[in-house]
Amino acid sequence: MLRRLTLSHFRSHRALTLEADGRPVALHGPNGAGKTNILEAISLLSPGRGLRRAAPEDLIGRPEGIGWKVSALIDGQEGLFEAETSALPGERRIVRIDGKAASQTALGALLPMLWLVPAMDRLWTEGPGERRRFLDRMALAFHPDHGETAAAYERAMRERTKLLTEGPADRAWLDALEARMAEAGAALAAARAGTLARLREAMEGASGAFPRALLRIEGASEEALAAGGEVGDETARLAARFAAGRRADAAAGRALEGPHRSDLLAVHEEKGVEARLASTGEQKALLIALVLAHARALKAERGAPPLLLLDEVAAHLDEARRAALYDDLAALGAEAWMTGTGPELFAALGDRGRLIGLG
Repeated sequence: MLRRLTLSHFRSHRALTLEADGRPVALHGPNGAGKTNILEAISLLSPGRGLRRAAPEDLIGRPEGIGWKVSALIDGQEGLFEAETSALPGERRIVRIDGKAASQTALGALLPMLWLVPAMDRLWTEGPGERRRFLDRMALAFHPDHGETAAAYERAMRERTKLLTEGPADRAWLDALEARMAEAGAALAAARAGTLARLREAMEGASGAFPRALLRIEGASEEALAAGGEVGDETARLAARFAAGRRADAAAGRALEGPHRSDLLAVHEEKGVEARLASTGEQKALLIALVLAHARALKAERGAPPLLLLDEVAAHLDEARRAALYDDLAALGAEAWMTGTGPELFAALGDRGRLIGLG
């Protein structure tokens, strides 16, 4: 869990230190007080570009422009760790754990987390890219190297596309790139399929306040592996498909088949309605149900739920569902950082959480 968070010249926060004790934290204050900036800073204590997917340069506090740093004291399963991530102007983001250079993958193993932000309210109605990213974030909690696998797949795919479209079409080099794509792609699909199986099981433990979702992944690799296929067989199948699709992919200027085209689909179980056709409120409730299921699944496997970042989640729930959310978080023992404009949104949390006013 996160014990202490320190920000230096991070967006609107010139200097800020917050203490935590494992209970949910509710940050409240007017718009512009920097609540979401705090959640974004925490999200950078995990692999990737954080909940806003911002470039390191965009996180620098102004007007100083001297670079930023996010530091944390983390109480992990193997003891206390000091973690920090930072970037100077024009330089790449770096990570240190206990003063030593570390990878973003190491952060993922240290502090698994998942987040919901208002932009994700459209998750079920927009294109599949954001849904894949959401699924991959959930998979990352179970497989800390999942992000590196995804990056390896993307790199090989970009190189292959460039070779196909710009030439020369070196067959041996294409074979090598497609072998990399196939190996990483099968691993991606296996992690996704395994995560979905865990989520389905965890959905059975839902409290009833939030709708249960029937989940599936639309993607040949994930479907084959979920049906009992072997990773090695799927690697070979993908390599063959990539080789067979060279001409079509060259004409299209992109790879037309592979795990980069998969999609996460959901159905509101009680109503039998696809998530994309459900009401806005039910779509939000399905997302929260999925986050809670993920927390239950991770707690069952690792003994502790992930850290949850829930930006403006309370404002879009009625009083009964707000109370139910807080009850579920307390039952899970989950460390959740939430934001809202006023303390009244967190009244049902009571002394089970900590309220911090900003602005």
